Amino acid sequence: MEKITPKLMNWASILEDKTRAQALTTATMPFVFPHVALMPDAHLGLGATVGSVIPTLGAIIPAAVGVDIGCGMIAVRTQYAAGELPRDRRPLREAIERAIPLSAGAANRKVSRAHTEQRLAELTRMAEQAGFDPASYAKAWELQLGTLGSGNHFIEVTVDELDQVWLFLHSGSRGVGNKIAQRHIRVAADLCKKQWIQLPDRDLAYLVEGTDEFDAYIREMRWAQHYALLNREEMMDRVVRQFAEWVGLSSADEVQRLEEINCHHNYTEQETHWGKQVWLSRKGAINAESGRAGLIPGSMGTASYVVSGLGNRLALNSAPHGAGRSFSRSAARRQFSTEDLRKAMVGIEYRDTDAFIDEIPAAYKDIDQVMADARDLVEIRHTLRQIVNVKGD
Repeated sequence: MEKITPKLMNWASILEDKTRAQALTTATMPFVFPHVALMPDAHLGLGATVGSVIPTLGAIIPAAVGVDIGCGMIAVRTQYAAGELPRDRRPLREAIERAIPLSAGAANRKVSRAHTEQRLAELTRMAEQAGFDPASYAKAWELQLGTLGSGNHFIEVTVDELDQVWLFLHSGSRGVGNKIAQRHIRVAADLCKKQWIQLPDRDLAYLVEGTDEFDAYIREMRWAQHYALLNREEMMDRVVRQFAEWVGLSSADEVQRLEEINCHHNYTEQETHWGKQVWLSRKGAINAESGRAGLIPGSMGTASYVVSGLGNRLALNSAPHGAGRSFSRSAARRQFSTEDLRKAMVGIEYRDTDAFIDEIPAAYKDIDQVMADARDLVEIRHTLRQIVNVKGD
């Protein structure tokens, strides 16, 4: 750990100058308490650094929560060993791609299952209690429940060091969560401008606790966080169903969910740190309080990890959310080729397309180094290697 300033603690051994400068700027905000914690996967983000933990008193920076509110991971450990699986993995990948709409803007054609209807009913009740209509942000919000998205979102079948099969996926609150985030980022910027507040970065605009604008953001943000969690649950149900069919079971209920972990890594919660109740924004970070199970994915061709938190007080009980980018998407496309991607994905069933060049493992930080930097934040319980990868382009 590196103490950059009294207000900025850093666990990233790989840290670009621009990322360090951005984090330093965030740490100067007057309501930060006690300090910003930079995670090992820290990299440049909108307003605030991705891979940072930002505790605040009496205010929240919407951009420091992230535009994909509630984005995170879910993993299920099954009763299967890798040797019990069919040799041909392509049918499973294609079945998952048929069952779950992929890519930006993708939506289901209809709501057709009881558990989907139950989740939508829960979200509708929650929105009514919060006093807003999700359709005012995204008309297709109901049909996007159970959809993956694009970018670094993925679905994987993985195998741990004990040869046990895990189903694993990464996604968030889809279009509706993004629209909610974007609106409140604009509201915060407009309010700061009207009040002649000088900001070091427009995207560090904040909402003050006790105002109507703050309360509206909290209500809608919490709804989006729950939407993201249920979205992952919905997709996992579908993955389990397709997996069951692939291995020859008559029902998805025959797939034993020996362990299930569902955790956010773009969110805000009220927590107590250093004797004060703060709004803790984890933008690309997971809760790693002592004993808490968490998930840290690598890239589409590298290991992911099931971890247990160590409750590091200085790190505000947090840990990294993944590998973190070392190349922008455009830079990755200039640097790497389809053939480079194929070499990186040897032994993994995936859709072979140049649409994923910007997701090549080499565009990300070395996950082994990230985990080494996180050794005082989490304990590794399982190391997962993917055998099937599904992504949206």
